[in-house]
Amino acid sequence: MKKLVAFDLDGTLAESKQAIQPDMAALLAQMTQHVPLAVISGGDWPQFEKQIVARLPADAKLENLFIMPTTGTKLYRYDGEWKSIYADVFSPDEHDRILKALDDAMRTAGFADQQTWGEKIEDRGSQITFSGLGQDAPIDAKKAWDPDFAKRKKLQQILQGELKGFAINVGGSTSIDITREGTDKATAMTKLADHSGISTADMIFLGDAIYPGGNDDPVRAAGIDTIKVRDPEETMTALRGMLAFMG
Repeated sequence: MKKLVAFDLDGTLAESKQAIQPDMAALLAQMTQHVPLAVISGGDWPQFEKQIVARLPADAKLENLFIMPTTGTKLYRYDGEWKSIYADVFSPDEHDRILKALDDAMRTAGFADQQTWGEKIEDRGSQITFSGLGQDAPIDAKKAWDPDFAKRKKLQQILQGELKGFAINVGGSTSIDITREGTDKATAMTKLADHSGISTADMIFLGDAIYPGGNDDPVRAAGIDTIKVRDPEETMTALRGMLAFMG
C-alpha cells in the first residue's frame, strides 16, 4: 500500500469551484486516519479552504493533510491552525510579461469579447490563471464551453510561443495555468517528497486531467503512479477500494 495519496481538486474531488460533497468529505476524513493526503491544484488557498478544509468533518486528522495551491508552488500545513510553509511568487517583471501575453493571445484566439462571469484572469502570486468564461461561470456553461480542449489548446499553443521560460498547462474545465518553466504537479510531488520524507515511489496521484497537455499528466510522465478518474464519483469508488484494503 502507498504511504501517501495525492489528488487534483476540480474534476477529481469536486466539481469545478464547488465544495466537496458530504460523502467525499467523509471518505477523505477516513483516509486521513490511515495515510497522509495531499491536494495539488491550480486554485489559491482561499479556494482550498472553501472547497475542502471547511467541509471536512470533525474526525479528520488535519495534521495528515498537505494543501498545495497554485500547482504546488505553495504549501500549507495544519499545526493548531493552518500555516503557509512556502510560496514561490512571480517577480513584477514576470507578472507583467504574462498579463501582456495573455491579453494578446486572447485577442488572437478570438476569446476577448465573449460572455463571461467574473474575472477571466486571476493573479495567484505564484501562478496566473486564465478562465475562459470567468471565475464565477456556472458549471453547465463551463462543461459546454471546451469539452474537446480545442479552444484551450489553441490558446496554449499561442502562449507557448510568447512566454518562453514559463509552463502553460490546461486545467479544470475552462482554465489555463501559467507557472514558471519546470513548475508542474510532478515538481510539486518532488517537493512534497522532500518536505514529508516520503519517496515519490511510495505515493499515488489521482487526477482527471491525465492526458497529453493536461495539468495532471506531468505526474504520470515523471514515472509516479497515477490513477486517471473521470469525475468525483469515480474518485470515491477508488477511495472506497483503498479503505477496504486498509481494513
